[in-house]
Amino acid sequence: MTTHIPVLLDEVLNALRVEEGGSRYLDGTFGGGGHTRAILDGHPENTVIALDTDPEAKARAAELSFSYGERFTFYAANFEDLDSVVTGSFDGILFDFGLSSFHYDIAERGFSFRHDGPVDMRLNPEEGEPASVFLETAPREAMIRAIRQYGEEVRWRVVVDAIMGARGTGRLSRTTSLAELISEAVGPRFAARSKIHPATKSFQGIRISVNRELEVIESVLPKAFSLLNPGGRMAVISFHSLEDRLVKRYFRRLVGRPENRFDSCPLDLREIHATEMSRKPITPSEDEVGRNPRSRSSKMRVIEKVLPS
Repeated sequence: MTTHIPVLLDEVLNALRVEEGGSRYLDGTFGGGGHTRAILDGHPENTVIALDTDPEAKARAAELSFSYGERFTFYAANFEDLDSVVTGSFDGILFDFGLSSFHYDIAERGFSFRHDGPVDMRLNPEEGEPASVFLETAPREAMIRAIRQYGEEVRWRVVVDAIMGARGTGRLSRTTSLAELISEAVGPRFAARSKIHPATKSFQGIRISVNRELEVIESVLPKAFSLLNPGGRMAVISFHSLEDRLVKRYFRRLVGRPENRFDSCPLDLREIHATEMSRKPITPSEDEVGRNPRSRSSKMRVIEKVLPS
């Protein structure tokens, strides 16, 4: 049986001031429901509205509905659409952009090459086309973007060439054969230099492309912030540099700091809409990483919406 362990749980509860009670929260990435359950358990007057695009999350949410009644509401929707799904404002908002254990451990979902399964990778398998179709039909430019930009694969040229050359052979339809193809393309000399499997980065890039993950994140952050009450906090957990970079830049913009080294906007022209709870991202403790190795790459950034002047 798959067990999902919510990352940075204590840090999330502390950042969102769950124990103060009487607050209305939005969990934009319900997943296994671990964060939501802890928020509801944190105080008997807390309420949570949760969203998840994965159809399988609906069954997990039903268990919480039974336990918490009207304190918990679930919507089967992509968090990109939260502004058209939820109403009202929130005292705390959480996004955990990492995949849950349910995604990685179920072979049929096709997210991991540890299990042989169809190359699907869709967060919602009832919408869009599976990754296998993307690999067979996408233009070369889109494949380069997936492997080079989203996967951050150094050997992107040989990986892209291998994928394009394997079209029609059946090797792009199963996770294990796809991983073998990428490993062969990367080569043993380069693979030996890395601590991760040679297909890891390419799988990440393909998944991001299929689900439009970065576009969705960039879209949802301002939508969520607009729903936050003054004095409310938004916590965002990311798992790779591309996600974290989007969050970091958006949060810097809100607190009136330069988004990057090319941002030369004068200080007196910057608007301050929030304050940072920590200049550096919050990362898991050694103890948590020991208990849950998947938390190793997680980073959480937290801002608080300032009262209007």
